[in-house]
Amino acid sequence: MFYVIGETLLAVSREELKKTDRQYVAVITYEEWKESRDSFEMGIDMDQNISEIYTTKAEVNYDSLTGSFSIPNRKDFSDEDFKFAFALDEKGIVFIDDSKMAEKIIENIRNTKKWKLPSLERFLYDFLDQIVIDDLRLMEKYERELDSIEKMIMEGEENFPSSRLNEIRNDIRDLRIHYEQLMDLGQELEENENSFFRQENLRYFRSFLNRMARLHDTSTSLRDYTMQLRDLYKAHLDIKQNRIMTVLTVVTTIFMPLTLIVGWYGMNFRFMPELEWRWGYPAVIGVSVLVAAGSLFFFKKKKWL
Repeated sequence: MFYVIGETLLAVSREELKKTDRQYVAVITYEEWKESRDSFEMGIDMDQNISEIYTTKAEVNYDSLTGSFSIPNRKDFSDEDFKFAFALDEKGIVFIDDSKMAEKIIENIRNTKKWKLPSLERFLYDFLDQIVIDDLRLMEKYERELDSIEKMIMEGEENFPSSRLNEIRNDIRDLRIHYEQLMDLGQELEENENSFFRQENLRYFRSFLNRMARLHDTSTSLRDYTMQLRDLYKAHLDIKQNRIMTVLTVVTTIFMPLTLIVGWYGMNFRFMPELEWRWGYPAVIGVSVLVAAGSLFFFKKKKWL
């Protein structure tokens, strides 16, 4: 797929692309890139192997700028990232993509964007913006879910979704790393080392960097929130266990005198007058009840129960 940058992206053929002097956008497969990369006249010596992409980054070369995208799947972060490479100079940008992700983003731009001042810089801004366009909404979704988890903890519900909390924390961690990589890429573009971009258009990259900084701060806050919820849950568990231990201690303390009485009268010495006393058994019962009631009263007064 080949496009020239006008008020919108205009689809053209490869032959038409060669004849125009307008800035362009191309999306080709890795096999097509190996066959035709010299036709783009970017002077790229290294091989843009998409099988070796692990991060989102940009590298400045002598007369081109190359790099890669590794975009987490927002629907399932455990799934493999969308990976593709790119190469650009002052004439345009080429995406080397077998995942169809770059083509999907470009189609969204064609359907939703119309530029008053078209340029390669504005296209790059919109392309980067499309990658994170729904992330703020995703963050809000995570925040609402974390709020509901906090409510469950405060209400003392037994079925605490610890696995889901771990999933959210891992997702947010992946997003934070992705934002940091996008910020590094944006800084490389803004530095404009090879002077591929017009100075007045570098504001697009600064705007994108500001947005990335806000998303990064939001993801950091949510990550801290997940850690606070885990600590809060542990604190509630500790309180619950302390209450259980308090009850067990009180029960043990109440029955210690009764155990003493049982042990005392279980000795069965020959000359124990209580053994022959008619009211001995009721008296022991009464003493035991008084000891238990007195202990409970003492604990209530001390607010240990």
